[in-house]
Amino acid sequence: MCGTIDYLAPEMIENRAHDHAVDNWMLGVLCFEFLYGVPPFEEDDQKATFRRIMKVDLNFPSIPLVSAEAKDLIRKLLVKDSSKRLSLQKILEHPWIIKSAEPPVQ
Repeated sequence: MCGTIDYLAPEMIENRAHDHAVDNWMLGVLCFEFLYGVPPFEEDDQKATFRRIMKVDLNFPSIPLVSAEAKDLIRKLLVKDSSKRLSLQKILEHPWIIKSAEPPVQ
């Protein structure tokens, strides 16, 4: 394995078969990192990071500029059961994505 462990989905850590749902997990990690500046499960050592990923130990820092809709999308992507993660279509229909795609009011 090579690359950043912070983006690994639980099924990859467990070395189970996986599908495109791992990409949706990684999108959740990426959204969190863009909004908060750090990966959601990062710890000082690899085993601790893996434990947090496996437990989906997700804590949102209290940054008032991050909307409830953004947190909702992240929560719906960072779901241990890959069959319960949002599908690509549901991601595109999510209120935060739709709101973010709207042109700014002038």
